[in-house]
Amino acid sequence: MRFVDSVKIFAKAGDGGRGCVSFRREKFVPMGGPDGGDGGHGGDIYFEVDTNLSTLLDFRYKVHYKAERGGHGMGKNMHGKSGETLNIHVPPGTLIYDADSEELLADLTETGQRVLLLKGGMGGRGNARFTTSTNRAPRHAQPGTEGEERTLRLELKLLADVGLVGLPNAGKSTLIAATSAARPKIADYPFTTLVPNLGVVRYGGYKTFVMADIPGLIEGASDGQGLGTRFLRHVERTDLFLHLVDLSGMQPGDPLENFRIINRELEHHNPEMMKKTQFVVLTKLDITEVREQVPQVRTYFEGLGYRVFALSAVTGEGVQDLVESIGRELESRRSTAAENPGTEA
Repeated sequence: MRFVDSVKIFAKAGDGGRGCVSFRREKFVPMGGPDGGDGGHGGDIYFEVDTNLSTLLDFRYKVHYKAERGGHGMGKNMHGKSGETLNIHVPPGTLIYDADSEELLADLTETGQRVLLLKGGMGGRGNARFTTSTNRAPRHAQPGTEGEERTLRLELKLLADVGLVGLPNAGKSTLIAATSAARPKIADYPFTTLVPNLGVVRYGGYKTFVMADIPGLIEGASDGQGLGTRFLRHVERTDLFLHLVDLSGMQPGDPLENFRIINRELEHHNPEMMKKTQFVVLTKLDITEVREQVPQVRTYFEGLGYRVFALSAVTGEGVQDLVESIGRELESRRSTAAENPGTEA
């Protein structure tokens, strides 16, 4: 299944049905009077979160959505049928913008969340509604009003607790494969990962958190270099970053420079991202030259105030320690947020 995270669609709510001009015609009922019914209301359009969806792919094949119009009024004071409501299902994490003004209309993140975006037109009143003491036989009715219509831009931002960032080939895909049931493509060349991957990681016996792996970043990513900002937005919602640093084949000073490059790109894309907690993860511990550099690099990053972990996702060394530490950190943040409503977790 292709991963699609940005689409444009056109949506139109149903038009209201027109009112009816009619007069009662029955034997033995002289001067029966007006009996034109009202038109039905047009159908509304709702957007609803569906946890069975993980991509906006369906919207690539159908881009026009129209709710049912209201039925027209009829004689004998029969009102037209109201149009059916149209429910459009989207994956959790979908943002809906007005494509023309770029106004954010809805941010759908919670299971079952449902929002009315386009209101159907009102049905017109039939001539029976216009009867007065001075106008006993009105010969006019109202047309229905038009339903709202908009061109919408849908953008998907993955919902995850932990985001993996780092240069290409830093070991992000290997780590998410080692800690969850996710099975991303893994190879020994850069940019193996072309789309984001989500994995559910278990810890503490029965607890879980969600980890997101995005394609590797390079210098200039926030300006569109490499895969650029197309996927950076998928880690904006995470509570915690794992910044993976590959020490293999590097000269002294390289790890710090690479670390700074990625952080500059995160800050350039969205300064709020730099306020999130980062764990520094030194990968590929199964390589001898990496293991020899770890003590010195660990001391340096700890001196900058970061928590540092060293692991090998291939052998499993250090992986469980990292997972349990992430779990404790997330629980602590959520507990603090619960005690202080209104603060960010």
